[in-house]
Amino acid sequence: PGRPGPARPAPPAQRTSREPAAKPGPSAPAGSPAGPATDAGASVPQIQLIPASVEGALDAAEEAVDLLLDSGRAPGEVLVITTGDPHPWATHELSFGEASYWAQHDAGDDVFYADAAALDRAVSRPVVVVAINGGSEETAVGALPTALTRAGALLIVCGDPQRINAMLGAGV
Repeated sequence: PGRPGPARPAPPAQRTSREPAAKPGPSAPAGSPAGPATDAGASVPQIQLIPASVEGALDAAEEAVDLLLDSGRAPGEVLVITTGDPHPWATHELSFGEASYWAQHDAGDDVFYADAAALDRAVSRPVVVVAINGGSEETAVGALPTALTRAGALLIVCGDPQRINAMLGAGV
């Protein structure tokens, strides 16, 4: 809002039902770091899992973002990462060039959508949402540990629960 340039595409108008399984809630796998750490005041982000198919992971991530914003999170506190096809917003914004796209990231005043391949360039935000929406296994496995380091308070992962738990157990 208030920025020059073309309007961003609106999120999909039609939404699927808001089932309880789609709400971010405490569902971290057993044994994973889900609470604050005790040393030197540092904290480990809470990890939440939202079950979704590869095809539904991006929609689940959108629902999670909507719920976060509805619950009072500021848009600039949220980073969304995709492992497969990029989010339509990212595709649209990248059509204006990398410099403009990353300038919006650096401004930090809106939800930012990035591909897992660009995760090393993204800065930390309080909430990181990862949509496991395809891509190579290597991309997905590599994105989770980096996303965890970028998440200040909460990491939400949308995708196949068995696959995600296997990935989380393999190095996150």
